[in-house]
Amino acid sequence: MKTLRPLIFWMHLIVGVAAGLVVLIMSVTGVALTYEKQMLEWADRRAWTAPSSVDARPLPPETLLAKVADAQPGAAPTGLILRSRFDAPATVTLDAAPPLLVDPYTAAIIGEPPSGLRNFFRTMTAWHRFLALDGVNRPTGKAVTGAANLGFLFLVLSGVYLWLPRVMTWVQFKHVLWFRTARSTKARDFNWHHVIGFWSAVPLAIVVAGAVPISYPWASRLVYRLAGDNPPAPVAAPARPARPGPVSSTGLNAAWQRAQEQAPGWRTITVRLPAADLPLVLTVDEGSGGQPHLRESLTISRATTAVIRVEAFSDLGPGRRARSWLRFAHTGEYYGVAGQTVAGAVSAGAVVLVYTGLALSWRRLAAWRRRRNEPVPIEQNRAA
Repeated sequence: MKTLRPLIFWMHLIVGVAAGLVVLIMSVTGVALTYEKQMLEWADRRAWTAPSSVDARPLPPETLLAKVADAQPGAAPTGLILRSRFDAPATVTLDAAPPLLVDPYTAAIIGEPPSGLRNFFRTMTAWHRFLALDGVNRPTGKAVTGAANLGFLFLVLSGVYLWLPRVMTWVQFKHVLWFRTARSTKARDFNWHHVIGFWSAVPLAIVVAGAVPISYPWASRLVYRLAGDNPPAPVAAPARPARPGPVSSTGLNAAWQRAQEQAPGWRTITVRLPAADLPLVLTVDEGSGGQPHLRESLTISRATTAVIRVEAFSDLGPGRRARSWLRFAHTGEYYGVAGQTVAGAVSAGAVVLVYTGLALSWRRLAAWRRRRNEPVPIEQNRAA
């Protein structure tokens, strides 16, 4: 144990210094992305319009899409998102054109979703995932953030071990359990590093571990195996096939009604229009958009409105469920706003951990350099 602790400490310090800047960038951008969905919805609400009367009813989906197609010649609708809120617009996706917000009661085109906040989040995401590198340099940025995140996971796990006092007494634990008034910046940084590291260790480990399978295929396969499942075989990206035929909304009204009956607590229903001879696939979401256990996919026959297949979270294999949980536990979205808040808080804590860790490392280096430059006492020279 006397050898193990110094070894882990120096590995912790070296990895922290090497990955510190990238971890800092990912932590800051992670805080900025905490409430992305809610903030985009807030920005879009400036375009939301209440119905003209309490008796107004939304247009049937087929009618809504037909009116949009007439108003946008040359840009055929390819998909539709309807929300359960009475004052929320529909979102119509178009072929080779930006999506449009549409009044679901009149089919009046409100316009494109506001772009300012979306551009901000796209920039934050680019820094978070690729260090803002683009084009041929994007794989390099992804490799760097992936390696830094893997190092960050080691820092979190090794930090738990290093947090434990050498002497297991309550007096020793009190110094690293809560914030204390410090007499120096070094003591303050030491206290903050240990206190924040302790209280954020478990959620931060989940947030960081959730990103590892995103960066590394071997980690994704490992998740499947740990869940007792076989990882899916890698699929080569096929050449993009020619569209089998023009998309069609035929049968969408009945399918939409069937989806609402299937999930009366729905918040959004999304459909991407297939070719006329293919069944309709509707995604019904009863959560906030980042909760896969509250989402199901319905494949519905156009001719009979019969539900051909229902794919819910509980129908997935254990490996895919674990992989999906990790993906949305990384952002906290799996547990709704509370989970997002915790993920954002520990990301903010990680910013402090990086700062205090680097500050403590810098002081250690400065002290070592001072010791090297100190003159050797005359008594030691004579003894030599």
